[in-house]
Amino acid sequence: MEHPKKKGKNPIIDSIYTADPAPMVYGDRLWLYTTHDEDELVNDFYTMRDWRCFSTQDMVNWTDHGKIFSLDDIAWADDRAWAPQAVERGGRFYLYCPVHKTGGGMAIAVGVADHPAGPFRDIGAPLVDEGDWNDIDPTVFIDDDGQAYLYFGNPELRYVLLNEDMVSYNREVGVVKIPMTAESFAEGGHMTGTSYGEGPWFYKRNGLYYMVYAAFAPGKGHNEHLAYSTSLHPTGPWKYGGVLMTEEGGVFTNHPGIADFKGHSYLFYHTGELPGGSLFHRSVCVAEFTYNEDGSIDPIPKCSGVDAAE
Repeated sequence: MEHPKKKGKNPIIDSIYTADPAPMVYGDRLWLYTTHDEDELVNDFYTMRDWRCFSTQDMVNWTDHGKIFSLDDIAWADDRAWAPQAVERGGRFYLYCPVHKTGGGMAIAVGVADHPAGPFRDIGAPLVDEGDWNDIDPTVFIDDDGQAYLYFGNPELRYVLLNEDMVSYNREVGVVKIPMTAESFAEGGHMTGTSYGEGPWFYKRNGLYYMVYAAFAPGKGHNEHLAYSTSLHPTGPWKYGGVLMTEEGGVFTNHPGIADFKGHSYLFYHTGELPGGSLFHRSVCVAEFTYNEDGSIDPIPKCSGVDAAE
């Protein structure tokens, strides 16, 4: 007699409001880094002071590792603990986080740890600080040749070439701006005239590079949907691939995180589905999906949860 598969629930975490999911597979676990929307808002805006970590071995049962890094750990920052991403290199773990620099604009901090669940220690200064508001939502990827890339940005998509130490970048190359064209990101309603908004997620699969991002349809008044572009090279040129998840049933923002785990492919995203949910009180969810033979991805529906991964 076959037993029905165990099924996880969405939202994944129901004890606090979480957003901006960033999965990382390490060992036999999937580690999920998130932001944390505080219950009480300040100035009726995103009130976010720390980053959280959760992990699973089966996509159903999740371990809460609590607060792993916060604004209190970054002496030069005072606000906006926004969308992070983590990566492992040489047995150490690097957490890239956008924060508001005291007396400045947005900048990218780096926390370093010896364990996926931290605690993370700030490197003492911004990694990227252009003095503007574009330096948010970092996504990191180490290519097969060892070169690490850090993409980021709203309203423009930009990148730096990380040095092997993962806490500095190639200053000769500097910060590179990706051309914001309709061919690369489709026509849309964001400030560059394309659909690209923010929240990039950069990875490689079967020789094809993917840039998944939060997007705006043409016109005004839209919530963010998720879209993607692909390239044969890590720095482009990028070619628009299509809508990954529609805006219906979401909140104003969304943020993609993609990972393969135990033979399955997963898209992490956020909604306002928890009780009391809103554009400032979000909740992380996950959906399983498959790639087409040519590497393209059909739109992924929001779901109530995924089956256990064995």
